[in-house]
Amino acid sequence: MTKKKEKKQKTSSQKKTYKGIVDVTRSGMAFVVVEGLESDIMVKQKNLGSALDGDEVLVDVIHQGKSMGRMEGHVTDVLKRKKTEFTGAIQLSKTFAFLIPDKSSGLSDIYIPENSLKGAKDGDRAVVKIVAWGEKSRKPVGEIVEILDATNTNDLAMKEILVESGFPLQWPKDVLDELAAMPGAGNLSAKDREGRKDFSKILTFTIDPVDARDFDDAISIRRLKNGQLEIGVHIADVSHYVQPNTALDKEAEHRATSVYLPDRVLPMLPEKISNELCSLRPHEDHLCFSCVFQMDDKAKVKQYWMGRTIIHSRHRFTYEEVQEIIQTGEGPYFEEVLLLNKLSQTLRAARFKDGAINFSSQEVRFQLDENAKPIGVKINQSDESHQLIEELMLLANRTVAEYVAKQKVNSHPIPFPYRVHDTPDEEKMHVFAVFAGKFGYKFDATSPETIATSFNKMLTLVKGKPEQHVLETLGIRTMAKAVYTADNIGHYGLGFEHYCHFTSPIRRYPDVLVHRILAQVLAGEVKPDKQLEKRCKHSSDMERKAMDAERAANKYKQVEYMQDFIGETFEGIVSGVAHFGFWVETVYAKCEGLVSVHGLREDYKHSETEYALVGVRSGKRIRIGDKVTIRVAAASLAKRQLDYDLVEEGVELPPLKKGVRSERIEREDRSKRSDSNRKTGKPPQHKSRKKKK
Repeated sequence: MTKKKEKKQKTSSQKKTYKGIVDVTRSGMAFVVVEGLESDIMVKQKNLGSALDGDEVLVDVIHQGKSMGRMEGHVTDVLKRKKTEFTGAIQLSKTFAFLIPDKSSGLSDIYIPENSLKGAKDGDRAVVKIVAWGEKSRKPVGEIVEILDATNTNDLAMKEILVESGFPLQWPKDVLDELAAMPGAGNLSAKDREGRKDFSKILTFTIDPVDARDFDDAISIRRLKNGQLEIGVHIADVSHYVQPNTALDKEAEHRATSVYLPDRVLPMLPEKISNELCSLRPHEDHLCFSCVFQMDDKAKVKQYWMGRTIIHSRHRFTYEEVQEIIQTGEGPYFEEVLLLNKLSQTLRAARFKDGAINFSSQEVRFQLDENAKPIGVKINQSDESHQLIEELMLLANRTVAEYVAKQKVNSHPIPFPYRVHDTPDEEKMHVFAVFAGKFGYKFDATSPETIATSFNKMLTLVKGKPEQHVLETLGIRTMAKAVYTADNIGHYGLGFEHYCHFTSPIRRYPDVLVHRILAQVLAGEVKPDKQLEKRCKHSSDMERKAMDAERAANKYKQVEYMQDFIGETFEGIVSGVAHFGFWVETVYAKCEGLVSVHGLREDYKHSETEYALVGVRSGKRIRIGDKVTIRVAAASLAKRQLDYDLVEEGVELPPLKKGVRSERIEREDRSKRSDSNRKTGKPPQHKSRKKKK
């Protein structure tokens, strides 16, 4: 064997292959992120094959940097696609078509054979599903899933956001076939009822938002003969209908979560499950998985029971109705509601005493007209009616997690999808503590416990003060993100050693897994899931994608709302800073836009430690939490972007750029011109480009 061949064989035998996730940067450069590796593997476009951002791939290392520096690789196989559906414009030929995907996808044109066109016309906007990826040719083949209505700009935008985030718009045929074979709502058979504890005669009701369509939790209450209170937390038994490894189960696992946009919900489960079979509607018998507590009047739990049940809800409350009962002491079942409120407030106080962090929360929702156009803003605060449900759900989630954590299989803990929340990052915590100190708030960062105590003390003292918004916002940003994992490290924010999600299986797949494992534990037939950690990671990933989609949709509505106010001024709060500018959230409508540094009268430098931009000459600081006045300069629905100008005393604002108008007004003008043309029969007039100078 020659030396040349020996060298080649040796190199080949030392080839390293890794599995990781593709991360494509804005510049187009790709990296494969491999768990356990200190640095990512760089992949040039020519070596990326058909892999796209977010795909799980195998990558061969083709070059090792000097002194074990960054590796360069070549993607050899795509193991799992992040998304298979894409939006874009149809380009039609005689016997086939191409979908020209939106630029953000990073995908080449998708070939669509004639038999997969479904009547699409040239120029149509459509959703296309890839059916063959053409790994070697890099020319994917697709079929049209849905032709989008370009005249309904809101519907088009919402659907594009969902597809962009990796959520399918339609249900696969095998899922629909399984649904068709299921019985209708209210038809519980003797087999369905078998082995369940009957709670149908006990007072039970639901408490949900006024516009809720599915009710996945209910509360029962009664006084026992021994003087104790029996409080039942009853959760829709989704796992009874969604069996493992069915088409329905696989689709639910793939979606992992429902997605809540301003004008719609994309459910994790089809409506027959989420709104009929499993929705705990009043005056119907329903199957539940329940956690039932015996407690005294001071909310001390004396004992509990968990298992499958049958319930019958007597009443459907809205949060507003319950809040009115709490405030007035009058209304349906007022004695039970007031008692539940007393118990929940006692549980809440004990939770904060034990180390939970009391961040206040508010939900901003747009009020929409019949065409889904935003016409106002509604801010939902966490009042006592919300806290009543929240505390009882937390108690159930915590109790289930504690119970399963104590069980063993072959002397080993049972794999279980815990909901965990890590302690704050030390560096972030230090920066925040220094910043809070400038307002006179001291932080003891010597341990996670003292940090929690310091947070709660600060949150109490800051209420009603000018710095409340900034310190609450930045405090939340110092926190780690909660995730699903079988590695139970506890939930720092809640102050719980054991915690899981048990109470929302209609909209979260980890809750379905919790129900299945709990049922196995109660039956003494545990079958450890070797793929559980992978399922947890997928659910965490899809949760983040859902949040991104919800933010994008809310941003779209913010832009749509503010289009009517271009040129007008508003009071706002600085909500973020960067080297290129700062973001301002308007006080009333909570609409966030960017003020570019290029529009300011002096140069500014970004100070990360102060969360501020600092004027180079004046030393003036623009920092998070500052109150400012802005003018709405531009609103682009296409970019989902608002641009603001800073209004400063004694400084004249530049005129709005020529041509900057509300896209809504432009659409109305175009519509009026089209109507006029149709009435007169004349084509629209266009000036010759040659005459423009």
